[in-house]
This record gives sequence, structure tokens and C-alpha cells, in this order.
Amino acid sequence: MRWEQIKKALARYKVGIAGCGGLGSNAAVALARVGVKQLVLADFDVIEPSNLNRQYYFLHQIGEYKTSALADNLHMIARGLKLELHTRKLEFADIPQVFGGCHLVIEAFDRSEAKQMIAESMLAHMPRVPLIMGNGMAGIGMFDKIRQEQWFENVYVCGDFVSEAGEDLPPLAPRVGIVSNMMANLALELLLKMNTNGNHTQQP
Repeated sequence: MRWEQIKKALARYKVGIAGCGGLGSNAAVALARVGVKQLVLADFDVIEPSNLNRQYYFLHQIGEYKTSALADNLHMIARGLKLELHTRKLEFADIPQVFGGCHLVIEAFDRSEAKQMIAESMLAHMPRVPLIMGNGMAGIGMFDKIRQEQWFENVYVCGDFVSEAGEDLPPLAPRVGIVSNMMANLALELLLKMNTNGNHTQQP
């Protein structure tokens, strides 16, 4: 497909970003750059100085909510974006309400409990909507360990599946960037496949 065809196809789809930290902010930027015009951004946190080693924010944005700061940054990248912001902590019952109109959702939470929560909620309420999850991107090197797997019909996981972030194994820009862009690349692939199959309908 030519670049203009890709942009035209992607403009009709809405993507949910659950968590606007390292994975979510970088994946959202990648999707906005390639032509996704509709994004739902959900996060309850504010930007801290330690976030700047991997998240798509800037020094002057420290202290701001990630949702609004990311929206500002995305608007500086692409024109005509339609952004829906949810600045709150999501619970199981919130997922279909917040992401119900999305064609695809990227899970980018930090905590394993939150990852399990959104997976269970989407499998229960939105089983036809693809969910792309991140699992294992902390540390340095180990590029050959990073991969993507399909766990269920519409659940995909990207990462090395083992490295859990901690003080001795911090998440850093290079590996977080690799995994977040892998997630965005998979989202692009799935959305264009929907377009080819004529699936333009937002799932309930």
C-alpha cells in the first residue's frame, strides 16, 4: 500500500491506549505519526522526573496529568486528531464504557493486576476487539528475547515475557521503545487487515 492509502485507511479507526506511560505514550505517538486519527487515552497518573528516561514527555510537563500532556504532544505531531481523555484509574467495569467504541486496544499498564483486569474485562465484554498487551521490557540488551505471541483469538502479547521492572532492572527508553513500537506495528497490521476485510464497524 502507498502512504496515502495507509493514512486514508487508518483515519477511520479508533484505538484505545490503556496507560500513558512508557509503552502507551510511545505507541500513541507511533500511531498518530502513521495516520490513526482517533485515540482514547486513559491514565490517572502525573508525570514525574523519573518518567523521562522512557516516556514521551518533556521537562516542562513534569507534574501534569499524562493524558492531557500526551494529548498536547500528539497535537504537535498530527493535525485533525480526535482524542478522548479519561484521567482516572480504571476498574473492571470501566473497560467497556471507556473503550467500547474502539476497534483495537493497547494495554500499557505497569502493574500485573491491572494487566489481568483489562484482559479479563475485554474477554468478558469485548471479545471481538483485539487487545495488544506488553509483558517484559525492562533492562538492557537481550534484543533477541523480544517477540510477539498470540495468546487467544484476539489477545496478542509483545515483550520478552520475563524481565520485570525493579530498582536493579529499570525500564529504559531503548527496550521500552522497541516493545511499544512493536505493539504499534502490530496494531497497524491488524487495522489494515480489518480495512482489507471491510470491517469498519466499531464494536460495542
